[in-house]
Amino acid sequence: MDLQLAGKTAIVTGGGSNIGRGISLGLAKEGANVVIADVDETAAKKVADQANALEAGGKTIAIRCDVTNYQNVEAMINQAVQQFGQVHALVNNVGWTVDQLFIERSRQDWEKEVNLNLWSVINCCRAMLPHMIEKSYGHIVSIGSDAGRMGEYREAVYSGCKAGVIGLTKALAREVGRYGITLNVVCPGTTPPGSVDELSEVSAWRGEMGQMFMNPEIQKKAAERYPLRRLGTPGDIASAVAFLASDAARHITGQTLSVSGGYSMM
Repeated sequence: MDLQLAGKTAIVTGGGSNIGRGISLGLAKEGANVVIADVDETAAKKVADQANALEAGGKTIAIRCDVTNYQNVEAMINQAVQQFGQVHALVNNVGWTVDQLFIERSRQDWEKEVNLNLWSVINCCRAMLPHMIEKSYGHIVSIGSDAGRMGEYREAVYSGCKAGVIGLTKALAREVGRYGITLNVVCPGTTPPGSVDELSEVSAWRGEMGQMFMNPEIQKKAAERYPLRRLGTPGDIASAVAFLASDAARHITGQTLSVSGGYSMM
């Protein structure tokens, strides 16, 4: 299927690492212009170089952006609009968590989770929607999690934030649908990187639990919890995001799609 993304422009937050990296490269392969908005500018530029090397017709650039800072987000979107004229799609990909019991976590960790997983989406949607409303066009895809659909053990605040992303998306879809704007959520299950080379320096996968989970034996045991008996890949998520960010999905809005090997069965 030709998604007709060639010549369109998409912003991917956190596009320099793991799932975000997969989404950035997936959109670039479709011929889209891609703006990688990432706090780790070095990682973002590395992925931008990889995307441009595909020579698929679009141009990928990296912009340093802290998505928890609204002024940073506004400046990033203004720069993207100035360079490409219009932003057709926004992918809210940034996320972070640590696998730990709720009562063992510090308030500092909770605040970081809320800022990165929920406030980042609020900031980006608020800064992006006026531009899309003006153009009467736009697709917003936010990366949720099956944790937000079912509640995940040892991920309480993260689950709450991702549930918030789903609710926010549905509410905004009702508000701005009249302008031809769609908003949807893609929920991955466990999606480990192929290697540490696919991670930014600030990735949660660089933490102790993430490093442990990259062990092939642990991944094999984890995959047994999934009906398809395998864990997801960034490419699995990228395919779903590219579809929802395209006009092929123009009549789909306010929906939550689990791309998780059947983990949640919701």
